[in-house]
Amino acid sequence: MPIKTKITVVALSLSICLSSTVYAAPTSAPYLSPSEPVAQKANSESEKANALFETIFMENVQASPISQTYLGIKTDYDKWDEMSDAATDANLARTKKHLAQLNMLNVDKLDRQTKLSYQLLTQKLEQEIKDDQWRYHSYPVNQMYGGHSQIASFLINQHQISDIKDAKAYISRLNGVPKRLSQLQTALEIRANKGIIAPKFVFPYVISDSKNIVKGAPFDEGEDSALWADFKRKVSALSISSDEQQQLLTAAKEALVDDVKPAYDKLIGYMGKLEAKADTRDGAWKFPKGETYYNNALARTTTTDMSAGEIHELGLSEVARIHSEMRDIMKKVNFEGNLQEFFAFMRDDQQFYYADTDQGRQAYLQEAIALIDTMSSRLDEVFKVKPKAPMIVKQVEAFREKSAGKAFYNNPSPDGSRPGTYYANLYDMKAMPKYQMEALAYHEGTPGHHMQIAIAQELEGVPKFRKYGGYTAYIEGWGLYSEYFPKEMGMYADPYSDFGRLAMELWRACRLVVDTGIHAKKWTREQSINYYVSNTPNAESDAVKMVERHIVMPSQATAYKVGMLKLLELREKAQTALGDKFDIRDFHTIVLQNGPVPLDVLESEIDLWIEKSS
Repeated sequence: MPIKTKITVVALSLSICLSSTVYAAPTSAPYLSPSEPVAQKANSESEKANALFETIFMENVQASPISQTYLGIKTDYDKWDEMSDAATDANLARTKKHLAQLNMLNVDKLDRQTKLSYQLLTQKLEQEIKDDQWRYHSYPVNQMYGGHSQIASFLINQHQISDIKDAKAYISRLNGVPKRLSQLQTALEIRANKGIIAPKFVFPYVISDSKNIVKGAPFDEGEDSALWADFKRKVSALSISSDEQQQLLTAAKEALVDDVKPAYDKLIGYMGKLEAKADTRDGAWKFPKGETYYNNALARTTTTDMSAGEIHELGLSEVARIHSEMRDIMKKVNFEGNLQEFFAFMRDDQQFYYADTDQGRQAYLQEAIALIDTMSSRLDEVFKVKPKAPMIVKQVEAFREKSAGKAFYNNPSPDGSRPGTYYANLYDMKAMPKYQMEALAYHEGTPGHHMQIAIAQELEGVPKFRKYGGYTAYIEGWGLYSEYFPKEMGMYADPYSDFGRLAMELWRACRLVVDTGIHAKKWTREQSINYYVSNTPNAESDAVKMVERHIVMPSQATAYKVGMLKLLELREKAQTALGDKFDIRDFHTIVLQNGPVPLDVLESEIDLWIEKSS
């Protein structure tokens, strides 16, 4: 089924950013790789435009201490972002100012690459302004993310300490926790007054995660808490005197006990009161103008004009196709029984799981590293461009493993001080079967998110807003496509591992059905969980986590399959057009060399490549 991309006709195109944007490039436009210097065909207007892009990007970064830290900038290393309505209003005013500045450029005088950037940024800003109407349509705390868990994960994973000044900045951020959590509570109160309260199941997760952050030394007896252990470890690595080290430790301990603990206790108390007001309605349909909000979210996520109904039907057809391929594997391994019985065998047989012990978890991590190392050794077969940034494999930290997702990737810092990280959640080893390891490693690590995101950050000749932006359909479509094409390289030699690949794809196909089911068809949480359990071999705990993710992140999970199908469609289009001239390495270069783009823009770039290569 071809994926219909949402087209807005303009003079030229290309795109990127956190919101979904759509443009269509005419085939008459000259092909130009972003790796070529912008100045190659530059004129004064293009130079002026690129300077403005940089200014706009940096003004936004300067307004966000958290963004600065992610980018390795330490200007406001001791601060948190403001979370107030006033701050949101200021961001909106800045966006409107930036759009007005862009509109003063003479677009006709821009070279192609700069014109593409101009139109991408213009669309991004226009969407941000339009989407401000939905500023309260979210759950600021939930089991997937939120201000309560971000404090610890951010300080532990992003706040590096290389000198005393960095350590003092860490302590200042600890001192700032009361204000940050107070602003978070205000954000929750505003939403509650508008009838936007997370479903009841969310609250035990949030309360548990919050309690875990302030559990252990120096808050009470027991092992060091996550934050205390992190600070001690980082400070102990500094080349400073014992007196200086002790002063820092004393100050951090005081901040944890006097600021962090009371702030979390207050938030936990409020969450208990809010939980009493929560109900079990799960879909975005319950929001004010919920149907309109969800349709907008789908358009942003998929960068297509597919309706909720069309996405639902696409999911059903893909589930049926993958079930058929799974039956073929059943025959290959001589399994006697039906597909449901095979699912039960794959789900329950102990041969498919590592032990639920520290040794079992270590064995999982070592095997994941080996899989990625093997793939990395063969990348030249399928890529001409590779990232410079290294990648590590890491277990999700204990304080958030109970509520965190199955696996995820964190991008490297631009300055190389922090590698890309593939996180595996080993809290429930029954949710991490051996036969899914291969596909999971390819998706989150290499050649998946690490290749795509690190390469995007390292691109030359494109503005920063394109390097660090993202379209979910492109990014997650690439991740799922990266699970698939290694099979063509001879990977997944074990039929059970190939079953795991199909199981992962099946999971994403089910997402199309269930996300639209919950938010457009008013499916219940239980109905949605049952669909996963009945149609996949995954553990029920997987189904519960996934459905709960759908509920708090409307539309997000539809991106994977829509993006993957578009990539495969475009690859087949190029193979048919180019015949013997087709080289998968060139195809991957075209896909990756512009950074994340909407699907219709990606198609335009592939069309230009085909035209140039024919």
